[in-house]
Amino acid sequence: MKYSKYYIPTFRENPADAEIPSQAIALRGGYIKKIATGVYDYLPLGLRVIRKVERIIREEMNKKDAVEVLMPSMVPAELWQKSGRWFKYGKELLRIKDRAGRDFCYGPTHEEVIVDLVSDDLKSYKQLPINFYQIQNKFRDEIRPRFGLMRAREFSMKDAYSFHADEQSLDLTYKGMYEAYSNIFGRCGLNHRVVSADSGAIGGNSSQEFMIVAETGEDEILYCSSCDHAANIEKASTKVTNKSDDSLEVEKVHTPDIKAIEDVASFLNVGVEKTIKVVAYKYDKEVAPEKVQTKYAMVYIRGDYEVNDVKLINRLDALGIEPASEEEIISVFKTVPGFMGFSSKASDVQIIIDDSIIGITNAVIGANEKDYHIKNANVGRDYVIDDSLVADVKTVNVGDVCLSCFKGTYKKERGIEVGHIFKLGTKYSQSMNATFLDQQGKVQPFIMGCYGIGVGRTAMAAIEQYHDDNGPLWPISIAPFEVIVLPVNGNKEEQVKLADDIYSELLAKGIDVLYDDRDERLGVKLNDADLIGAPYRVIIGKRAIEGIVELSFRNGDEKVELTVEKVKQFLVEKIKG
Repeated sequence: MKYSKYYIPTFRENPADAEIPSQAIALRGGYIKKIATGVYDYLPLGLRVIRKVERIIREEMNKKDAVEVLMPSMVPAELWQKSGRWFKYGKELLRIKDRAGRDFCYGPTHEEVIVDLVSDDLKSYKQLPINFYQIQNKFRDEIRPRFGLMRAREFSMKDAYSFHADEQSLDLTYKGMYEAYSNIFGRCGLNHRVVSADSGAIGGNSSQEFMIVAETGEDEILYCSSCDHAANIEKASTKVTNKSDDSLEVEKVHTPDIKAIEDVASFLNVGVEKTIKVVAYKYDKEVAPEKVQTKYAMVYIRGDYEVNDVKLINRLDALGIEPASEEEIISVFKTVPGFMGFSSKASDVQIIIDDSIIGITNAVIGANEKDYHIKNANVGRDYVIDDSLVADVKTVNVGDVCLSCFKGTYKKERGIEVGHIFKLGTKYSQSMNATFLDQQGKVQPFIMGCYGIGVGRTAMAAIEQYHDDNGPLWPISIAPFEVIVLPVNGNKEEQVKLADDIYSELLAKGIDVLYDDRDERLGVKLNDADLIGAPYRVIIGKRAIEGIVELSFRNGDEKVELTVEKVKQFLVEKIKG
């Protein structure tokens, strides 16, 4: 491709609204263009990267015998109503009506559609297992779209759905998808980590996320210092052991206007791990089809831990949660904000006891009275714990014990989620009455798996991992161009002749090469070459008359002067090898 015939609108300065490097580089380098909040044009340069990521995905999915289909982005409401998600999915689901007033949504994911697709045709265990995939644009009306393609409202996604007769078959396909995803991100040149994850709105009983390690990642990852276990912070668990001390006499102590748990511990000269804080929530719960009630919950948790919203939502089977207001704490919970304790006069409030407080002796907790706390509270004597109310709803702290090996402790890093694989079980097949006949001739619901990859997000994650102040350092497998041929002076016949020769031969060898034939200063060409990020750069300068050119590498300062033939030979071997 000749630069003069291509479209690469680059800019000298980073956009003012860019929050992370990949967003700044993608906009400044002419990869994408914003047309609305969370909605972008894919410009030619960006589309080349996307297509290369898609090609790798297709090759690895096909190796695992997955079958490509393409489903509609417009989905009739009846399918989502049948699965029960039309109401539960929330405001992220873009709901629209056609001219006849019929309800549709713009599919954020396609479990319902794929179940409808196969339900009339897959009737026997002999047709199973089968795995369908598509690469398609999705839309989710994010409350806070940001970071360019990292959290866009419209985005490119590969989603796959497998159907099985039994759990063993699902396990095999799930393992195959794990391998395929590892190969995909490996071939994209990305340093990634696989973590245990919460299944969220998709559902199912088991899932894992593929995370690209990056300082700018939205997700927090906890990983073990001793074994290979890792988990999203929303999923990570630990075993909390409380030191047992001799029981001391319980007392009510005056804590004037001291509410924060750290301040209470300091005032009473106790460790924060000896405190119990009480957190009040209100939440929405579906109590009947499309009927929601606002309910309330009170969580007891050790003072040095925070409540994990995702774990609490799952425990309460809630549509969403938010902290209760001070007015609600007084009127509903019948207690005092900042001084909540074990016994209150509240009724119809769900009590959740985090397992971090089990075994605490001589604990400090609010007295349900303004400016007072209870000191040296002990289970059995001063309060009772109902085992049925105990749950893990805490966010694991760095340094906590790994539950996988019980040897290491958790460390933390940030990551970008680029892939997620789920064991869905029968969540959708049962609700949508999608069944087959097993070997005994009995009607059974399909057992399903689901496997997603964010295509645009994968491309942007590559920039986050590989960039410098001047632009991206693309892994060669997904670089928009593998080589840039750059004559210093387009008015020098010998330079143009060599550039034409190198360009033509590399193209003939199937190499993605960009020929910068513009009548621009060398500095402009080099700056644009940095933004394009091709791994190899051939600069034809004053030694062209000798048949000598400069080969430089985007990922470092190394430069070598070689004959034209050696440069061509080197590039063909390195790229096509």
